[in-house]
Amino acid sequence: MCADTPETAGPDYRDTVFLPETAFAMRAGLPAREPEWLARWERLGVYDRLRASGKDRPPFVLHDGPPYANGHLHIGHALNKVLKDMVVRSQQMMGRDARYVPGWDCHGLPIEWKIEEQYRAKGLNKDDVDVVAFRQECRKFAEGWIDVQRAEFKRLGITGKWDRPYLTMDYHAEAVIADEFMKFLMNGSLYQGSKPVMWSPVEKTALAEAEVEYHDHTSHTIWARFPVVKATDTLFTKTRTDVVIWTTTPWTIPQNRAVAYGPGIAYGLYEIIGRPEQSTLTIGHRLILADALAEGVFAQAKLAGPEMVRRLGDVRADDLQGMVCAHPYRGIAEGMGEWDYDVPVLPGDHVTDDAGTGFVHTAPSHGDDDYQMGLKFGLPMTWNVEADGSYRSDLPVFGGQAILTPDGKEGPANVSNIKALAAAGALLAKGKLKHSYPHSWRSKAPLIFRNTPQWFVAIDKPLDDGMDGYGDTIRARALNSINQLVTWTPQTGRNRLHSMIEARPDWVLSRQRAWGVPLTCFVKKGTRPDAPDFLLRNAEVNARITAAFEAEGADVWYVEGFKERVLAGIVDPADYDQVFDVLDVWFDSGSTHAFVLRDREDGTADGLADLYLEGTDQHRGWFHSSMLQACGTKGRAPYRGVLTHGFTLDEKGMKMSKSLGNTVAPQQVIDEYGADILRLWVAQSDYTVDLRIGKEILKGVADSYRRLRNTMRYMLGALHGFDEAERLPVEEMPELEQWVLHRLAELDADVRAGYSAYDFQGVFQKVFTFATTDLSAFYFDVIKDTLYCDGAQTLTRRAARTVLDLLYHRLTTWLAPILVFTMEEVWLERFPGAESSVHLIDIPETPASWRNDALGAKWAQVRQVRRVVTAALEVQRTAKVIGSSLEAAPVVHVENPALQAALQNVDLAQVTITSAIALTFGAAPAGAFTLAEVPGVGVEFAAAAGGKCQRCWQILPDVGTHTHAGVCKRCDTVLG
Repeated sequence: MCADTPETAGPDYRDTVFLPETAFAMRAGLPAREPEWLARWERLGVYDRLRASGKDRPPFVLHDGPPYANGHLHIGHALNKVLKDMVVRSQQMMGRDARYVPGWDCHGLPIEWKIEEQYRAKGLNKDDVDVVAFRQECRKFAEGWIDVQRAEFKRLGITGKWDRPYLTMDYHAEAVIADEFMKFLMNGSLYQGSKPVMWSPVEKTALAEAEVEYHDHTSHTIWARFPVVKATDTLFTKTRTDVVIWTTTPWTIPQNRAVAYGPGIAYGLYEIIGRPEQSTLTIGHRLILADALAEGVFAQAKLAGPEMVRRLGDVRADDLQGMVCAHPYRGIAEGMGEWDYDVPVLPGDHVTDDAGTGFVHTAPSHGDDDYQMGLKFGLPMTWNVEADGSYRSDLPVFGGQAILTPDGKEGPANVSNIKALAAAGALLAKGKLKHSYPHSWRSKAPLIFRNTPQWFVAIDKPLDDGMDGYGDTIRARALNSINQLVTWTPQTGRNRLHSMIEARPDWVLSRQRAWGVPLTCFVKKGTRPDAPDFLLRNAEVNARITAAFEAEGADVWYVEGFKERVLAGIVDPADYDQVFDVLDVWFDSGSTHAFVLRDREDGTADGLADLYLEGTDQHRGWFHSSMLQACGTKGRAPYRGVLTHGFTLDEKGMKMSKSLGNTVAPQQVIDEYGADILRLWVAQSDYTVDLRIGKEILKGVADSYRRLRNTMRYMLGALHGFDEAERLPVEEMPELEQWVLHRLAELDADVRAGYSAYDFQGVFQKVFTFATTDLSAFYFDVIKDTLYCDGAQTLTRRAARTVLDLLYHRLTTWLAPILVFTMEEVWLERFPGAESSVHLIDIPETPASWRNDALGAKWAQVRQVRRVVTAALEVQRTAKVIGSSLEAAPVVHVENPALQAALQNVDLAQVTITSAIALTFGAAPAGAFTLAEVPGVGVEFAAAAGGKCQRCWQILPDVGTHTHAGVCKRCDTVLG
């Protein structure tokens, strides 16, 4: 109740009051000070100390999804790593041996592309450079960015084994990746196939689905006519009749091998009875179209209306079955016969009447549905498109023309095909369509589906590996792992990955690049890929390869004579070709469980991680590839839990883009506010959805931080000089302090449950609300008089200080995983030893006996009464009747029996910070102050009677009647 400084009139008792004392500044100065704590943790070796002291604790391993070693960190990196750090630190402080080995993905196209750019700038051609020398350039580039990113991650306060991270380009890692690949070779799931894959003409390589992103793209659209040349009913051949297809890829028309129809779709036969001048049709022409789409097609062809077209009748599935068309280019390659073949009309379950014409142009070399049709009906594949996205040079009419240019722009192929169709009289209509289209996430250039020989892992083939506990195919094992073995946070992650695995095709492993782990296999010369002896499967050869990679790295694969070296004495090297494709980098990162979790001493006994944690895009990325890879080599998922977070957006919910100027760089936030504010933004956000960040949001976060810091500062000041001799047993404490301990017991359970569920937002909200509402706005306010003015050895002051100490140890440790720098500062303010750190201790156990739900309910009611009193006094303060609540001695009328019971044995004057209070049980008189939300309580204002104590400022009748001038009885006793 007493103020921080007494009045100047009368005796000066300032030196007798226990005012707060602390060097903990209100201004944090985090940007300048955080590097000091980082250096301190480095000197202490905090991470290694925890490992050494935690050997007997149950392990917890969060396996790091490796970021790519290419460029500075963006805000998504910061979100991801801070979440991981909060998981690791909270698990450690709850009694686990929480290990975290950071890692980097080092191989792959982005780095290779950068080196090629450097070469082009110097006028060099990559293909003229020795491949090993080129790979060494890539390695140096990755090493440089690893050092940059490591420093940036550490600046965020991320704990981990930074002095020994894992790198996918380490020799051991490359050896294990090759060894894991060779397990697929040996279990029979690896095969070479020719099928359409996502292909980047710019980067000249196949891409996995995880390397593809979708952007709006404007495509040519055409409605093309395929003349019917054979049908079971002569109705369709005696008069010119065409099947009409629609496509957004005119460049695929030269590769057409069939037309697909939907067996359940209603089709009609339409006759042209009128025509505008620009139409390529003549009166009497007949077209077959899906009835649901016919009107739209004729509108595009400027043939809408009953004066232009009439419907002659139904075309049944029986009519379409066995129908054959001519390729629209039949005869245009004079004397070459390139397209002089029949085009069958075939049933396809993928055909709908949602858009187009109800017929799908089918080019098996350039689409998965088309490819599946080809497999089903024995359609031939075509090889018309080269790696650079151009037609083969000897293709009639279109030879050498580019579909996409080397810089990702549209080439002439689409327009050339449109013109060729028009010249052949086969173009019904044309247009443009803006739609979502696949692009490379690296070059940002559009992709094409292209038929190429690639290496695949068959995910539905029964495996010959003796591991059938969770299924005998990769897909079965993956689905069983998803459903039975993995905990998903949030649960929607399970559904997403399940649907992807359930529907995915075979895994394309090969890339036509140089910087990566090669597909370490050999093929027999002159042998078909489907022959049993096409692939060399030999355990001794595999062991030699693995040993060579372990000693010399994957570069050795490209050294002349390596084939002879590993095959010598086993088979004749001259009989085999060496494969020089490199593995999809997702196979690299998917294999990390083997060389990190399985092989490192800080890994796990069973090679499984407790948690994988990445963004939602990794359902088609790292979560996905790790699942497939491990199910092929371990028989199950390599993780027990998966946590996914959303993406980062600007304050308006827009995707961040440099061109829009709305990006937020982690270093900018650190420079202005400090890393703890960035970490607090993560903790305050719901990471299960997309997260917004920007200047106004960060200002709000900084305000929350200041309020919390003020709570900690008050606590530190009030605890100045506290020692163990002052500690009071819990059973001797007043009821108010026991209520605080009850709240601590409640919160301790909430915090542990929240951290166990990775609910950082829930943890912080509960602790923040407790610190600012229960403590700063209530308990600290109430006990200020006790702390300042009661005697040092009084039970009341000892109880309050003991509770403050218990609060301190819990608040600092509860919040240490989130505010790593600030809680270290709070800790060192009380425990400044050279070896001291809050990050070396656990969250203290909180006795269950502290919990007292009846007491909690009672004090919730007391605080309701307090609300009415303080609101009534605020009215008087606003009216200038009083300046301080100590000038009041209100009368409180309580009608509610439950509240009456709650107020028994409560010093309501202390709780309401008044000099006196009169409590009556009964209805409040007319005119008493009330609050609608607290019925049954009324307050009548009355001024406090007596003199003002010059030490505690309470107004009491006995002031001036004691030994020491101008003080109350309590203060006179303390003064002695």
